[in-house]
Amino acid sequence: MSDLQGAADGRKPVFGAERRVRILELLRANGTLSLRQLAEAVQSSEVTVRRDVRALEADGLLDRHHGGASLPGELSHEPTHLQKAQVAKAEKGAIADLAAALVEDGDAVVIGPGTTTHALAQRLTGHTDLTVVTNSLLVAQALSASPRIEVVMTGGTLRGPVQALVGSAAERSLAGLRVRRAFISGNGLTAERGLSTPSMQVASTDKALAASAEEVVVLADHTKIGVDTMVQTVATDRIDHLVTGDAAPQEELHELGVRGVRLHVARPQA
Repeated sequence: MSDLQGAADGRKPVFGAERRVRILELLRANGTLSLRQLAEAVQSSEVTVRRDVRALEADGLLDRHHGGASLPGELSHEPTHLQKAQVAKAEKGAIADLAAALVEDGDAVVIGPGTTTHALAQRLTGHTDLTVVTNSLLVAQALSASPRIEVVMTGGTLRGPVQALVGSAAERSLAGLRVRRAFISGNGLTAERGLSTPSMQVASTDKALAASAEEVVVLADHTKIGVDTMVQTVATDRIDHLVTGDAAPQEELHELGVRGVRLHVARPQA
């Protein structure tokens, strides 16, 4: 159980200076968090936590941004695949199950890098006459033993933290391509700004992945909803579907729905 879950699942409320210390501990353990997540973890109101965040920002101890907070420099910090794989495992599995229903035999789809998109690929192995274009080494590996699935990998430069090929060669290999749907992830998603990631190289390649598809499907667990990171990947008006978990902030989901995003909410089994 993560520090964030432990705090939300029964620790006593904290007050004043102790609460601010806990906020910093939570950010160190979990990276960027929304105000709602911080408020739940320290069992205080969002108004109180917003005041704490402002005070901590004034002391130079964190960075405040749209709907949340992070440690200084965290907006541009890129967690590794292994680090991300430890977060919301059951929820990511439920999201992958729901997303798999959007793929049919005979489809041509794009699947980008990420722990949830990797889980999606693992659920597609039984499909037939499926073409999957990907820049993710892990997605390609998950589908490599499926004889009725054609896996097309982009070119590019290997980026270790996300186990994916990025850069101009990757983008050139996607130019002129047209598939039914692109399944992509990122590090943050807000109604105001859309999908974002800390890396400019990853963002540029993700944009090319999205541009190749008739529809864009974003897979994002609740820890990414309401969180903003440095580089915009896909604007909200370009996102057709969002597959997320039932712990995602309802106000953010509502606003995404108002802006035309079709919502698919997975409910992980206990």
